[in-house]
Amino acid sequence: ESADAPTCPCEPMDSEDLLFLLYTSGTTAKPKGIVHTTAGYLVGVATTHHYIFDVKPDSVYWCAADIGWVTGHSYIVYGPLCNGTTGVIYESTPDFPDKDRWWQIVERYKVDILYTAPTAIRTHMKWGPEHAQEHDLSSLRLLGTVGEPINPEAWMWYREHIGGDRCPVVDTWWQTETGMILITPLPGVTTAKPGSATKPFPGVEAAVYDEQGNEVGPGGGGYLVLKRPWPAMLRGIHNDHERYVETYWSRFGDVYFAGDGAHIDEDGDFWLLGRVDDVMNVSGHRISTIEVESALVDHPEVAESAVCGRSDPRTGQAIVAYVTLKGGAEGTIEKLEELREHVGRKIGPIAKPANIVFTPELPKTRSGKIMRRLLRDVAEQRELGDTTTLADPAVVEEIKERASSDQ
Repeated sequence: ESADAPTCPCEPMDSEDLLFLLYTSGTTAKPKGIVHTTAGYLVGVATTHHYIFDVKPDSVYWCAADIGWVTGHSYIVYGPLCNGTTGVIYESTPDFPDKDRWWQIVERYKVDILYTAPTAIRTHMKWGPEHAQEHDLSSLRLLGTVGEPINPEAWMWYREHIGGDRCPVVDTWWQTETGMILITPLPGVTTAKPGSATKPFPGVEAAVYDEQGNEVGPGGGGYLVLKRPWPAMLRGIHNDHERYVETYWSRFGDVYFAGDGAHIDEDGDFWLLGRVDDVMNVSGHRISTIEVESALVDHPEVAESAVCGRSDPRTGQAIVAYVTLKGGAEGTIEKLEELREHVGRKIGPIAKPANIVFTPELPKTRSGKIMRRLLRDVAEQRELGDTTTLADPAVVEEIKERASSDQ
């Protein structure tokens, strides 16, 4: 073919040929090169994109994620293009040139499907709903969230102020390793619950195991596992088969261990609790960081929060909270005690943070995830681990200074 030919011939591929390697962002450990292959990945992302987002022939779909993150690979590029969907791709921050930038885009292009991360939603909460209210968002008919469990307060704000109290919200759970969404509501089918990813996608067999590897039923909690293969699952870790087996298959033997905690409610719906490292044991009580973060964000003056545990000789672990107040306000001793009491009322006295560090910003990766691993390093007064994936390394240095002055 000549260089100026109008078409490029297709290259036949085997279904299991390598499609791409994607390195995880390393929020909890050294990044891993995740191996995805050609056919299974295509089937997984095209199918889930079509059904979960209720894509129509005339849809204008916007996944407001970093294109280099797995969400960008799967649900900005591959899935939407496979389905012939008109998509918005936006490369910038949500506040440039102004804090209403996203809502300008929704109005201008008549976006009907918006998919973003809870971190971004909480950022817009911090800025206030007036920026969205300046624009016509009536084209929106479906909202989605991805990247971490969404606290119910952010879910409700998203639906009310962005979705006009009419758009369904699909709270999706999946990973770089899974390639495709695995646990999610289906719009018009699943009864939504703020904060719950609800049910596995058809064909996906998810379960929750206890410490001994026994499956727990409704009302139980423990470790999220996947009992059967799915099309887009990772095929390995690049050049490190031992780490692949150790990370995903050694805990319970013949099932995939996702590294996340979860519980199942009486209706059989899944509630994700974040990484198992994010479940704290305080005086024998297992408390999820998500629970405490949600209680803090429920306070009218709190914009964002991140919680971790640190070693404590008396209670085993103590709860440390990092809090950003609305309007850039500085924290006080009085506000610290007020927030501790607020958490105590919402969850119980055992969940009161032992310490609260007020900070203008939280450390996040370029894809918007909070780097809780670094916050644990700060809480334990350890040397900071790898910071190369941070969007702004100066943020964690300021938190270190503030934390040391509080001790």
